[in-house]
Amino acid sequence: MAIEIKIPSLGESITEVQIASWLVKEGDSVTKDQNLVSIESEKATVEIAAPEAGVVGKILKGNGSAANVGDVIGSIEAGGEKPADTKAEKPAEAKEEKTAAPAPEKKAAKKSSAEKSATTASAPVEKPAEKKEPAKEAEAKTTASEKPASEPAPSKPVKNEVAPQPVVENEEEMTEEASEPEVKAPVAKETASAPAQKPVSKDDSRREEVKPMTPLRRTVAKRLVEAQHSMAILSTFNEIDMSKVMALRKQYQEAFQAKAGVKLGFMSFFVKAVIEALKTVPQLNAEIRGNDIVYRHYYDIGVAIGAGKGLVVPPIRNAEKLSFGEIEKTIADLGVRAKDNKLKPQELEGGTFTISNGGIYGSLLSTPIINPPQSGILGLHSIQERPVARDGQVVIRPMMYVALSYDHRIVDGREAVQFLVRVKDIIEDPTRLLLEI
Repeated sequence: MAIEIKIPSLGESITEVQIASWLVKEGDSVTKDQNLVSIESEKATVEIAAPEAGVVGKILKGNGSAANVGDVIGSIEAGGEKPADTKAEKPAEAKEEKTAAPAPEKKAAKKSSAEKSATTASAPVEKPAEKKEPAKEAEAKTTASEKPASEPAPSKPVKNEVAPQPVVENEEEMTEEASEPEVKAPVAKETASAPAQKPVSKDDSRREEVKPMTPLRRTVAKRLVEAQHSMAILSTFNEIDMSKVMALRKQYQEAFQAKAGVKLGFMSFFVKAVIEALKTVPQLNAEIRGNDIVYRHYYDIGVAIGAGKGLVVPPIRNAEKLSFGEIEKTIADLGVRAKDNKLKPQELEGGTFTISNGGIYGSLLSTPIINPPQSGILGLHSIQERPVARDGQVVIRPMMYVALSYDHRIVDGREAVQFLVRVKDIIEDPTRLLLEI
């Protein structure tokens, strides 16, 4: 029984996907729940598993093909033994075809030889072929001399005529033989001029390659342009002294890793600091819906991850309820699965605010673009040791520039600066998190 392989529903807004790669071939035996094909949507890459054990039948849509939700892209023969039968039958059929194929050609060959013999029979038979050749050569020479010099004679007949070199008995034959190079010349000229029309060489330094955009890349591009066109985006900047956070990480790294099973990074500190700052400036945790502003009283903090096939922003759900260890574990898990294209579409939905860490790529300063329909995004950058003034003295400190991009339609400049200063205060003195001040 044939079971259809269909594109499943991947979310309300997803209607089209792209076949990333088939993990099996036609005729392969598969087990139940074995992954068959990887598909890319505008949000994530998903693998479709086999509903039953069997044999892969016809694959209807190949790698790179577009498909809609509900489309049939292949089939499985449940409990079939197709591979053995197919392999046994196909060579036999091919052999039969090869054996049968020459028959018509032989008949045609026989027929043509029969026709030739009939033609030969109808012509008057004079003498054996040996005696007939000089007459033929004379005819060929006469014909060549009657043709205009501009018409090139075929190269092979000319060579055949010259090769025997019959004995010259009179001046006429010498004149005809001397004229043969003139007949050959145009042929050689044409042959030499033919390759000149082709390009001499290809310049690989100017080679171009055209690849279609993946659904994920198209969606990212669409949303970024939409944000630029539909929002009044403004950015404000500040710098943070990372000395105390770095000292705290160094002091408790081993104990934290032993308990939580994951390293203590900077992101958990910034997630906690951002939540506290959002409580101070709730507009940055809100969104515009028509003529209304929707204020959220929960904090799903999105973490921008540069996956192999595009930027994804999976949110940490209810981050305000998580500990440092739980936040670090969640970020690590999302990061690994994003790079392996294992995130589910529902894991990418939502988010109330985003943090983008361009510092891991070496960015010193940037203006991040808001992820609609959110109202703000915090950009983190590289930590660099720089001279700063402290208590009237110049000291070297590990400093980081931070940037807040916000939707000026609902967030004023004053609130944006307050938010950034609150984040700065908490990171420069993490004990504030314990005292909630």
